[in-house]
Amino acid sequence: MIAVHGEAAEVALGEAQAVLAMVQDDERRGRLADLVAAVQEGELGDDEAQALEELIELGLSTGRIRSVYGPEGEQAALKTYRRLPGGRALSDSAKEVSSALDALEGRVLESVKVQSAGPGAYVVSVAVEGLELSVKLDRAGARIHSVGV
Repeated sequence: MIAVHGEAAEVALGEAQAVLAMVQDDERRGRLADLVAAVQEGELGDDEAQALEELIELGLSTGRIRSVYGPEGEQAALKTYRRLPGGRALSDSAKEVSSALDALEGRVLESVKVQSAGPGAYVVSVAVEGLELSVKLDRAGARIHSVGV
């Protein structure tokens, strides 16, 4: 169970109700109605957490949450997102990459390159003292792409 209160609950409720008002499909309407009820109760189960994660991802990536709820609403949504499974996975992947990059600390930097790996995807390569570490950045998060000597 994931608790949702305060401004985070206001943003979650507002986004769920806005999408619910537009959705025609009965299955999706039911899922959103369950999310609305769970947010009003203050606790999300697994299904509601997944539905909220999808809404927050969409709202953050399009800028809707910031434009409707302001910077404070955006921060509340981000804090909530980081507690949801997808947000935790992204945070974990970023921590893993940071740990790998820590191994390069204190070494002489030889080069840094950024390459496009596709729409919305990039590979950042850092070379130090004969070692090279490449990190892929895309919607799935940050992850080690390659390590070379």
